[in-house]
Amino acid sequence: MKSEISNAKVADILIQALPYIRKYNGRIVVVKYGGNAMESPVIQEQVMKDIVLMTAIGIKVVVVHGGGLDIADALKKMGIETRFINGKRVTDTETMDVVQGVLAGKVNKNLVKMLHAAGGRAVGICGIDGPTLVAQPMAQEMGEVGHITYVNTKLITDLLADGYIPVISSVASDGKERSFNVNADTAAASIAGALKAEAMVAMTNIDGVMRDPNDRASLIHKISVDEAASLQEQGVIEGGMIPKVECCIDAISAGVKKVFIINGTMPHSILVEFLTDEGSGTMFIP
Repeated sequence: MKSEISNAKVADILIQALPYIRKYNGRIVVVKYGGNAMESPVIQEQVMKDIVLMTAIGIKVVVVHGGGLDIADALKKMGIETRFINGKRVTDTETMDVVQGVLAGKVNKNLVKMLHAAGGRAVGICGIDGPTLVAQPMAQEMGEVGHITYVNTKLITDLLADGYIPVISSVASDGKERSFNVNADTAAASIAGALKAEAMVAMTNIDGVMRDPNDRASLIHKISVDEAASLQEQGVIEGGMIPKVECCIDAISAGVKKVFIINGTMPHSILVEFLTDEGSGTMFIP
């Protein structure tokens, strides 16, 4: 009897997923992966398996990642002091060398290796390659922190056409000799907009937008751009949620049809969001 119930549940899940598989088949989905969602090696491995499953059912996944924890660890080991202005890391030339090495090297290639181990085909690049992400200095006092001015999608679309999962680290260039550290959320939104992606998902360590941060039941499952702006004015969206929500709004404004904020520390949250009726986080719509 136990086996029959189990089989029925499995069948129900698969049937429920079918319309979503049809909906996203052949479409581009940008996954922003970073921050605390990358802390647990076990969850990280599960996320990579979920992404490989998504590609196996015909979804064209592009992964954009940061790696602030790894950067902080590397800078600490090298005795380089870290300074922040408005939550952004001030990046001098010495720090930029570390950022580029950690993001485009260690973090990027580890994600590629995990995708390969899960049975996927991935290629790791950074915004300098192509160049894919072109940027200019954000502000003089921020040093080598960049503001993205242009996204060249050719390298990304070529990789997707050949069946690869592009894994992109959030390092940009001015198209010449200068490298920039760019915010991974901003990079993902810019790339998703340039690709006119069907959807973008920001994997973080929070469940989504909540009317009461202390009440999981107050999670808002669907929200429009105007409603999000209103909640920000009311102070419901505040602190560290503001830049995340603004990136979601930017992606929608750039032509992405739907944007999700989900808790990447929860097992299989990305599959639950994309392939079930319930979802797991907050969906932003125009």
